[in-house]
Amino acid sequence: MSAPGGIAPKKELKIDNGKTTATPMTVEQLGALMEQYGCGPVQFYGGATALYERHLIFDKVVSPADADARVQFEAIARAVRDVLSQRWIKTEQSYKSENPKRAYYLSMEFLIGRSLTNNITNLLLTTMTQQAVRQKKIDWIDLLEQEPDAGLGNGGLGRLAACFLDSMATLQLPAMGYGLRYEYGIFKQSIQNGWQAEEPDNWLRRIDPWEVPRPQEAVEVKINCSFELHGGRLQVIRGEPSNLIGIPYDRPVVGYGGKNINTLRLWAAAAPNYFDFQRFSSGDFVAALAESLAAESITRVLYPDDSTDRGQALRFLQEYFLVAASLADLVRRFRSNNDDWNAFPDKVAIQLNDTHPSLTVPELMRILLDEAHLGWDQAWDITQRTLAYTNHTLLPEALEKWPLPWFETLLPRHLEIIYEINRRFLDSVRELFPADKGRIERVSLVEEGSPRKIRMANLVIVGSHSTNGVAAIHSNLLRTTTVRDLFEIFPERFNNKTNGVTPRRWLLLANPALANVITEAIGDGWISNLSELSKLKPLAADRDFCERFRRAKFEAKSSFAGWLKSSKGLVVDPNTIFDSLVKRIHEYKRQLLDALRIVVLYNRLRENPDLAMAPRTFFFAGKAAPAYRLAKLIVKFINNLAEVIDADPAVRGRLKVFFLPDYNVSLAERLIPATEVSNQISTAGYEASGTGNMKFMMNGALTIGTRDGATIEMAEEAGEENFFLFGLTAEEVAASRNWYNPQWHYDNEPETRAALDLIFSGHFNPSEPGIFDELRDTLLAGGDHYMHLADLRSYLEADQRLVELYSTPNAWTRMAILNVAGSGKFSSDRTIAEYAAEIWKAVPCPVS
Repeated sequence: MSAPGGIAPKKELKIDNGKTTATPMTVEQLGALMEQYGCGPVQFYGGATALYERHLIFDKVVSPADADARVQFEAIARAVRDVLSQRWIKTEQSYKSENPKRAYYLSMEFLIGRSLTNNITNLLLTTMTQQAVRQKKIDWIDLLEQEPDAGLGNGGLGRLAACFLDSMATLQLPAMGYGLRYEYGIFKQSIQNGWQAEEPDNWLRRIDPWEVPRPQEAVEVKINCSFELHGGRLQVIRGEPSNLIGIPYDRPVVGYGGKNINTLRLWAAAAPNYFDFQRFSSGDFVAALAESLAAESITRVLYPDDSTDRGQALRFLQEYFLVAASLADLVRRFRSNNDDWNAFPDKVAIQLNDTHPSLTVPELMRILLDEAHLGWDQAWDITQRTLAYTNHTLLPEALEKWPLPWFETLLPRHLEIIYEINRRFLDSVRELFPADKGRIERVSLVEEGSPRKIRMANLVIVGSHSTNGVAAIHSNLLRTTTVRDLFEIFPERFNNKTNGVTPRRWLLLANPALANVITEAIGDGWISNLSELSKLKPLAADRDFCERFRRAKFEAKSSFAGWLKSSKGLVVDPNTIFDSLVKRIHEYKRQLLDALRIVVLYNRLRENPDLAMAPRTFFFAGKAAPAYRLAKLIVKFINNLAEVIDADPAVRGRLKVFFLPDYNVSLAERLIPATEVSNQISTAGYEASGTGNMKFMMNGALTIGTRDGATIEMAEEAGEENFFLFGLTAEEVAASRNWYNPQWHYDNEPETRAALDLIFSGHFNPSEPGIFDELRDTLLAGGDHYMHLADLRSYLEADQRLVELYSTPNAWTRMAILNVAGSGKFSSDRTIAEYAAEIWKAVPCPVS
């Protein structure tokens, strides 16, 4: 591909939402890139045969002059995909010819966000794209808004997986992601009268220009039952085996620099026969589609409501479908180059992202035993050496346990294999601990009760060679508390891999103003080696750099304020302190604690309107699980709090609260660069790691938080003196569990009592009496399990220190710079390099 003629050397422009930053990109470098991508003489734009124009005319049958923003988006995305396609093919060809050990990452979630600007940035094609945008007079911001966030994830688990894929490709690792192609994502969140409402996220309503369907590579997934439609409900027919079809849809994963382009393969479920012709002919039109309805429901939504048995069973079937389809595919890849099953662990590493894909253990054993006809010991050795497991939670209820009847109905062969694994495992435990019957019961893969259940975390720990946590404190608590008995049996299997995030998406792309300031100061090496940010430390005392840093932050705040006004009609003052808490809504993440802090500040201003207090804007965002009633009540309380504060003239212009609905990657990319105060306030010992905390730190926000998850390591890197830490430690939380009494705080802390009294007086719900009574039960009568009141006063003290620092701009800026300088450890490149070297034993496979 050649650039349009007559281009003088230019600066490479990083595009995002109409903002730009510059790094050198000459015509010669651009030409070398086009040669790398193997595009020949075809132009990207600017002529009748150029990629962009051809997609408008031949795909959409529309003239360039008549193309609307959506058509322009599809054409330019297709053009970008055309550029990367040959490199994508060549990457796979290199992996086939070199036959390296490959890493396969199985995850129920990949929260990838939008792909256009990310792919343009990683391909280093921004100069060319920007030229096309200018020449064609395209409204770039409007065009970007045409791409929906891919509905493939929900929270940190899925965003981590997306960052990991970016880093695997950037590090040129032969790797692949496997997930499910959810038709409607998790849900689209709206706020109605303060309450969360769920609507379908129809993100695939329009064509997705990035995905490539591969029906010729479909796989068959067998289950031991069938489905019929009775009375409008799908009914299970036990003992009548049926097949599901897994249809793969591939998406390119572009490494930075475009050297390797890996694949994210997503499975859509279908039935072998679309509909029953005989039933249709007899007039039973709906029942004729029963098989298709049952199959397609598997990949309809992410995390179906698990408050019912039907919802839980669908989630169980989703997890097996992901596992079975992915293993069938990767085994096929292995067998295309290898005849010896003993080589499987030397050529295949399978990383299981949380317990969701843990059925991989019996499924791989089934393949090795029943299809490869290996003996048990050989199959078990191969399975353990191939599989590795990442744990993401310390909450016992989040360690999945599936009822035996579901195995008996759907996967009886897998249940036989699990029983045999358990028998052999417990025999070995009895040899090690002959007098410890309690341990036998605790480590068993089968939990006794009614019904009996399979402990999926125990299964995957026993069936793999590695179990890692995702932050130092999390890994330690995993060993000493959550699965202590298993750790004492397999101590060599446990390790830590502290999470990270990709700096390409979360700094270079999301915050071009700051990225430009950093690059001008220390060069652009930090983009692929984030540890170079440590070079910023001495610049924290440089007056000129501090001023440019401050301007970049204000630019991000102003940009976010402008976007809020134009897109949502919300008015926010960028001269106020931007204070954010954006996470999945859960009691342990303590959005309620932040709301209590705001109520205390509100009370202070009501009692003393002349009180000196810096104007502040508080942002909340996050989704509550549809069946999680208390989490949804917390959302309602935050929205009522915002409404009451906004209507009170005593605090107008001094406090403002927003709950931003439908939090996703695109919103995060705007809010995180603008934020000055990052709240990481989970109950100590409950947050595995967090990754939002790292993104805020990388973008110059200061953290107010507990000593939990990766926040501990972040404070170590930047210095605790540059963090606002507060509250009980994990050890103190555990030690006080038996005697903690929240009533003491109500009785002895005047501001705590005043805040709770105001809430329970109905001040925030005058026309909805009693709706917040459950908060009283949670915080007082119910024992305050997550210790909100225990930490509230300490939180307020840390908040006061933070506000005092903010009144001294130079000191605040210095601390913010030191946080950015200390964030180098938290690149997903570092994390993935550790996985590759220490768990997968995989090495880069450069594409020539």
